[in-house]
Amino acid sequence: MTTVESRVVACAPQGPASVRRNTELSLLVFAALVPVLAYAETGLAMDGRLPAGMLGYGLGLGSFVLLAHLGVRRFAPHADPLMLPIAALLNGLGLVFIWRLDKARELHPNFPAAQNQLLWSGLGISLFIVVMARLKDYRRLQRYTYLSGFAALVLLALPAFFPVRAGDFGARIWIHLHGFSIQPGEFVKILLPVFFSGFLMVKRDALALASRRFLGLYLPRGRDLGPIVVVWALSLLILVFETDLGTSVLFFGIFVVMLYVATERTSWVLSGVLMAGLGFWAVARTEGHVRGRIEEWLHPLAAAPGAGVGQIGQALFSLGAGGALGTGLGQGHSWLIGFAAKSDFILGTIGEETGVTGVIAVLVLYGLLAERGLRTALAARDPFGKMLAVGLSAAFALQVFIVVGGVTGAIPLTGMTLPFVAQGGSSVITNWALVAVLLKISDLARRPAPGEPLQPGTQP
Repeated sequence: MTTVESRVVACAPQGPASVRRNTELSLLVFAALVPVLAYAETGLAMDGRLPAGMLGYGLGLGSFVLLAHLGVRRFAPHADPLMLPIAALLNGLGLVFIWRLDKARELHPNFPAAQNQLLWSGLGISLFIVVMARLKDYRRLQRYTYLSGFAALVLLALPAFFPVRAGDFGARIWIHLHGFSIQPGEFVKILLPVFFSGFLMVKRDALALASRRFLGLYLPRGRDLGPIVVVWALSLLILVFETDLGTSVLFFGIFVVMLYVATERTSWVLSGVLMAGLGFWAVARTEGHVRGRIEEWLHPLAAAPGAGVGQIGQALFSLGAGGALGTGLGQGHSWLIGFAAKSDFILGTIGEETGVTGVIAVLVLYGLLAERGLRTALAARDPFGKMLAVGLSAAFALQVFIVVGGVTGAIPLTGMTLPFVAQGGSSVITNWALVAVLLKISDLARRPAPGEPLQPGTQP
């Protein structure tokens, strides 16, 4: 091989990789600019002047996304170019809406939720960079299959051993220590897909076998129902002892989705939905907190004795007041929803002030992020990577569905947070780590094999 040919082969992989990263950088400029402009418009609408902290917010958000981009460029040069800009845009918009709710006098104006969320976002991006740097090869995670499962169970069980505070409203999902609170169930969104991916890699052939055909469906063998029964039982235990409907649904839903992908058996999905419905119905008849949430879902506009319409009803009023284009940033009344306006029900603020158009735009961003995760699963070269990317994408998509469904009244309210947008340190940190793992899978999937030059026309 001549010197010129050697240089061409050596430089060939850098072309498409640099194109992806340059595309990512240009999208990040847009992702940082849109929240800054929204911040300015909100300040003008509420105070008649630009916010005093606009420069600091813009510099802080810009610095964070630039550091994240440099981390991807350095440690995952071939990764998908859309995931990071979408996550940054959602995070930035969430900060704007949280700050807008901070400005409402009726919603504890002295509590700097937006400042705290900006700090948590910085910590999340720091963890994002650490994961990018330390996770050299995601396939090593397969070695920790059962350790990940054990750690997930410990984190899920921990809140049950801590006292419930009045501000927790009956749900045992937080751990409070010396004024600091953490929601360990958020970290399970990464640990469970790692465990399920490793487990299904070993058991998928047996689980794919069918015993008999019924109504056009191949039913699984009775001996293979053990794993799904165990996961079903654990999800019900979470619901009973922690009254955490969201984590219970997410936990069981991730497993059913990954089980279907691994076996390609529709019967597993139908079995999972049937078991989940029966289990949650039984718990709702005996557990007061869960039964109360279902009653509020069935009658969202019914006023409680001595109180007004519940939070779901207030959220529906907010969404209805927004119409098609919204009342305008900073000009809504979604703070009337109450204590969870910045977390569970922040979608109400988005719907009221940006209308159906804004809600659809946010949902499209979530859909794009989940779609890029599934595309990464298709591109992955090893079965474990495919399953892990599917599991992480499913965890993200299911959480969005659970939150949006609860706020809009489509399903019972669960108390989970809208990823990247709602207030919550544990949530934003975990979601940044989840995106980092997906990017590492994407990088290895798109990386050319040794000695395989990339074509200059390769699309990002």
